[in-house]
Amino acid sequence: MRFRLPLACLAGLAVMTAGCSSSSQPEASGKATISYAIWDKNDQASAEKIIAAFQQANPNVAVKLEITPWDQYWTKLQTAASGGAAPDVFWMNSLNVRMYAKGGIITPIEESKAQGLPPAVVDGYRYDGKLYGLPHNVSIPALWYDKKLFDAAGVAYPTADWTWDDVKAAAKKLTDPSKKQFGILAHMWDQGAFYPTMLQAGGHVLSQDGKKSGFDDPASIQGLEYWTGMIKDKVGPVAEVYTDTDPITLFQSGKYGMLYGGVWFAPTFWANPEIRERIDVAPLPKGPGKEAVILLGLANAVSAKSEHPKESAAFAEFVASEQAQRILSDSGGGALSLRDGTQEGWFKAFPSFHLKETYDASMPYGVPYPVSLNTAQWQDVQNKLLAEAWAGKRPVADVAKEIATQMNEILAKE
Repeated sequence: MRFRLPLACLAGLAVMTAGCSSSSQPEASGKATISYAIWDKNDQASAEKIIAAFQQANPNVAVKLEITPWDQYWTKLQTAASGGAAPDVFWMNSLNVRMYAKGGIITPIEESKAQGLPPAVVDGYRYDGKLYGLPHNVSIPALWYDKKLFDAAGVAYPTADWTWDDVKAAAKKLTDPSKKQFGILAHMWDQGAFYPTMLQAGGHVLSQDGKKSGFDDPASIQGLEYWTGMIKDKVGPVAEVYTDTDPITLFQSGKYGMLYGGVWFAPTFWANPEIRERIDVAPLPKGPGKEAVILLGLANAVSAKSEHPKESAAFAEFVASEQAQRILSDSGGGALSLRDGTQEGWFKAFPSFHLKETYDASMPYGVPYPVSLNTAQWQDVQNKLLAEAWAGKRPVADVAKEIATQMNEILAKE
């Protein structure tokens, strides 16, 4: 799953007006036609099934699916909104929702429509006291591990009771320099890696009021050093390893014992029979401060100037309904449905992975992804400076304090 929006696109939204209108038009038959924009072709099958179910229940509404690849999605959306042709309903993420809400591009959604959905995901779509997106799936970070390497090293598999110390001990035993084998991939990833460890150490990324950075908190620094320490101890490869090859591909090479990844990696791993037999998944290990899992969920936003606002809102609500959530789950794609009790079909699609156990152990400790109005701006600072720490060029504490200083300057202007 992808959640970043290029900074240039965010800047463009800041100057948009609310005078945009959707391009949908009534058909000659009298039906209202609304457009639905998404970015992942892997979700096409489930989206089409959900649309079919909605249209069956609402015969006077036709939904036109539009799929734009991630690399073009946000640019196309911005251009469409600027020209008065935004889709009626479109995928939104919590990183970007505030800018679209402030720009008058999307309309508020009734709070009651989110009833029964996990607050840790729903809260990410609130701005200025109102809800601007209705989530329909959830991404949960987890610990993937290579059973073959664990067995060879005589190390017990990870469980829901594992702590940071367990990870470090296992990584040490799994590391074999003679085979160029490492215990863990210590890649620099916010949602599934260093944000959770910052929180698990008792720190924070952003203050609750969204006005101050938490990077200079000693506990937050401890959470960052969890990763750089494993690189320093040589149980994780140096940062340069990730320059040309992504962590998912590296993990499948059979040279790395553990990977902090997402449960949504399941379809990718399952597609390769050899890989599916040798790996499994467990909940994120506990930190010294508390348990915490950063939850993200894609949402549907409704255009503020749709020519069919009632039909568009009804469709967004339907996608988050129990019926649609079960359709999503039974499709066995990369998306895990959000509404509790609808995930069984997805779990059954990957029977040898302990996904249900990971879900059950993670959701009670879910917290929202940290965002502000200009999240992308301070994350650019965060990523640039943290890269220096991951590469061993500067101490983590120095880098974290500099991030906090620059981040606070950005937050003060929001």
